[in-house]
Amino acid sequence: MKWRFYWPLSWRIFFLVWFAMAMAVVLSNVAIQELARQERLQLEQRADLVKLAERAVMIRESGHPREAFRLLREQGERHHLRLLLVEGDNLRREPDRVRDRDREMPPPHRHGDFLDRQPFQPAVIEAPDGYRLIVWPQAGGDGWLDPRLFRSFELALTFLLITLACWWIARRISRPLRDVEETARSIAAGDGSLRVGDKIANRRDEIGALARAFNAMTDRLCTLLDRQQQLLRDISHDLRTPLARQRVAIELARDNSVGDPEILDSIQRQNERLEAMTAQILTLHRVGQQGQSMAQEPVNMTRVLNEVLQGATDYAEQQRVDCHLEIADEARNATVLGDEALIHRALDNVLQNALDHTPPDRAVNIHLMLTDRWLTCEIADQGPGVSEKDLPNLFEPFFRSDQARGGQGWGLGLAISHDIMQAHDGRISASNGLSGGLVVRLDWPVFT
Repeated sequence: MKWRFYWPLSWRIFFLVWFAMAMAVVLSNVAIQELARQERLQLEQRADLVKLAERAVMIRESGHPREAFRLLREQGERHHLRLLLVEGDNLRREPDRVRDRDREMPPPHRHGDFLDRQPFQPAVIEAPDGYRLIVWPQAGGDGWLDPRLFRSFELALTFLLITLACWWIARRISRPLRDVEETARSIAAGDGSLRVGDKIANRRDEIGALARAFNAMTDRLCTLLDRQQQLLRDISHDLRTPLARQRVAIELARDNSVGDPEILDSIQRQNERLEAMTAQILTLHRVGQQGQSMAQEPVNMTRVLNEVLQGATDYAEQQRVDCHLEIADEARNATVLGDEALIHRALDNVLQNALDHTPPDRAVNIHLMLTDRWLTCEIADQGPGVSEKDLPNLFEPFFRSDQARGGQGWGLGLAISHDIMQAHDGRISASNGLSGGLVVRLDWPVFT
């Protein structure tokens, strides 16, 4: 197996945010230095400052250095600039002399400390007689860069880069997780062939590990489900032959008056129950495998319901249960698209379940109505109903609620109806009636 470098997601996030902050500092410093250079060039080209430097030199050379200093201070306050006149190339030594000279001045006017505090190179304007005018901008002055703007720019750039880094991190995390979620939903809806894509599964972090584990789990579950379906199909198929032979043997024994008739009748009833259960399992498997390849033809629901009721007449009389059918006028000629035999089977299974759980001398009410382009059939019994916690599981294969444990059946009828409805793009649901009993609702899209 090829070794792959594993880069934990936590370290990716850490290094990306750290890199964004470092880049913000570097880029902001580069940008600020460039802005400061542009401002310095602008100050050095100002004609009024050149004339001011010439005038200050003239006053100083005439023996009035304090007057020159006062002029620069006044003009500096007027234009919000720091102005300092130095002689020759003594830029490094001048702050010491200025500091010594300004000790007699009030603290706000001492330029020596200000020189030491400036983070950027000042503008230098050449003046006559070897003098130079040193210029720094102040906040709100003629300089187009406010010193506070430097810090604001640095903070804004840092915020922008960190925001982009966090957005990129969130996108890198949320997109693959959303793909995994969509794949899980599709698999839960019945598409067992889907897997998380290789682009996500090949990631060298926790998300890639999650995707690979999810795919492995899905493969394992699908294999187990396939084996379960194969087992049920094989058992059902293998049972049909010996059951058919057993039925023939029972009939021959009865015809030849061999054995006790009551015992033979009991054996035959159990044989018929096993055959019915086998047929139910095969039908459940066939509907699940058939899907959209089933026959598609217009089916009149009124006619199918009448056929279902006619077929259940004998059983309803045996149970001493009445069946009441009500069909809305707009639903009498409504049709749905699908397999008539399967639709008949779905309705018959629901009706048989209602008859099984309705006490004698009670009734099963059937309503067919048309609502919002959906054809709805409600089958309501007058039995004990189902506990709320069992309602979501009624359509699971082999599930039997507490109230149904003593009845007949194997928990396959409603599961088959559920799969048939899904194959017809329909819906089936169950709820307890307001006056008791269970109400099963079947909805089909109307065919026009």
